[in-house]
This record gives sequence, C-alpha cells and structure tokens, in this order.
Amino acid sequence: MADSTEATGGRVVVLNPVSGAGDHGPQVRRLADEYGFDVVETTEEEGAAPLTERASRRASLVAACGGDGTINETVRGLVAADALEDTTLGVVPAGTGNNFAGNIGVESIPQAFEVLVDGEERQIDLGTAWESATDEGRPFVNSCICGITAEASASTDHEQKNRLGTLAYVLNGLREAQQFDPIPMRVHTSDDIETTWDGEAMMVLIGNGRRFPVEGATQANMEDGLLDVAIIEDRPTFDLVGEEARRRLLDAEADHITRLRTPALQLAVRDDEPVSFSLDGEMLSANDLRLSVDRQCLGLRVGEAYEPAPGE
Repeated sequence: MADSTEATGGRVVVLNPVSGAGDHGPQVRRLADEYGFDVVETTEEEGAAPLTERASRRASLVAACGGDGTINETVRGLVAADALEDTTLGVVPAGTGNNFAGNIGVESIPQAFEVLVDGEERQIDLGTAWESATDEGRPFVNSCICGITAEASASTDHEQKNRLGTLAYVLNGLREAQQFDPIPMRVHTSDDIETTWDGEAMMVLIGNGRRFPVEGATQANMEDGLLDVAIIEDRPTFDLVGEEARRRLLDAEADHITRLRTPALQLAVRDDEPVSFSLDGEMLSANDLRLSVDRQCLGLRVGEAYEPAPGE
C-alpha cells in the first residue's frame, strides 16, 4: 500500500492519526489496504488541505479520516485544487463528536469503508465564508458558528477531548456562558429574502449540513441551496446554565430566537474587537463575515440513513 503524499491510485484516505482518541490508525490502514485505498497521513508540519490538494490530482475519491475539522481541511484542499467536479469526498469518522459523519449516515470506521465503495453519491451544498471582498473565502460543509459555542470549541484542547469526549465542549460552554459578553451584531440576509436582524447575540448558529433543534436529528437539508440560521439573543446567565438549559436555549417557540433560511447573509459586528467563528471546528476571527452557498457542487458518498430532505 502506498504511503506518500503523491497517491498512486484512484482512491485515497487522508488520515489524521491524532484525531479523537488517536488509536484508529492501525484499523484504518488495515481496512484501506483491504478495500484498495492509498493512505496519506497528516503531520504537525503538513495538514489535510495540502495533502488533499496533491492527492486530488490523481484520485477520483478522497476520504477524510478524522473529525469535522479534518473534513473541513480536506474540502479546502479540494477547493484549492479546483477538483470539486472531478473528485468525490468520503468520510471516515475518527473524531470526538463526528457530527457531520452521523448526518450523512456514516456511523463507524468499518461501515465508512463499505460506504466509500458501495454507497450512494449525492451532490451536496458547500458553504463559503469571506472575511473581506478580497478574501478567497473559507469553505465549510457542516456549520459556521460564533458566540458561546465557538468560544467553547476554541478553548477545548486535544487532551480534554480525549479525556471527556463531547462532554468537554459542554463543560467549557457552561464556563463561557458565565463570563461571556453578548455580541452586538447586524445580520443581513440575501436581497431575495430581505430580512435584517440587529441586536446582541449570545450565539449565531449557521448550518449547511447541520441544523440546531432542541431534540431529534441534527441533519439539515444540505441539497436545497439554503443555510439554516439560528440567532440566540442575549439572555441572563442563569437561563443558560440552569437545569434544562439546552431546551430553554434552543426552544423553537422561544421569543429570544430568530430563525432564518437563506442562500446568503452578512454578519457585521458593531464592535472593534474581532469575533471568533468556528467553521466545522476550524477557527477564524473577523469583524465582518459574508457567507453564501454553492448548491449541489460537492460529490459525497453517503450511507443508507442519509435523508436528502429531512423532516419534509
């Protein structure tokens, strides 16, 4: 089996060996050999984006093995190589939460390889975020978030993820809630929808592959050309950290939540201090962020549980 950044076959796994618990490498390599995939491995010096950019020159199928951040970097590599039309994306879940993998019906590493070989290929939307008019933009497949959730993501280190799993995000989120200053912000949607929101936000949750419900499945319709937006307005701290905080915070009927579906929007922070945004777990700081969707431009192998139009 080849193990270099210049893939020799048509199918490649981009392996992040330290994602999640960091113990998946041997299993992934064994299955890759069994199913006929080459493996390229990320290092501290070279991440998934440049590896993918090079691998996509020769591969028609590139699978990201890691968490949501590894998937994001892999997609960035496909975009940089201008390979979206010629290369299909696959996912091998080896992160802490694996939210995107679950949303596309991929639940385990062994099942992931079955999906890579025999799964249905769907064309899904791809979001892009720009810091400025001259910026080339950063793609995201699952979500773009700011506020308490993004700060919690930024403050959760690898050791915490290994020790506590997804609970690490929850605990850090509660800590952030007690000291978080709401973000003064204006939100402008596309001209077609003409909705503007202006206020102080505790969180702005923007989903492409993900929606943010109180309960039930988190998968959004990722083929409709729309972003699912939830703006959580300023609330007293005790509302955020008390019992049933999740239900209160994301209650679909609550008057402190504004929900939008739009193909494009702009977030303008009314403050000099940049705000941290998390794009699929990859951090970005900006005072002004523009987002849009390219509809059904990314080929993706999905599992049987994937629903093209969930809840419809």
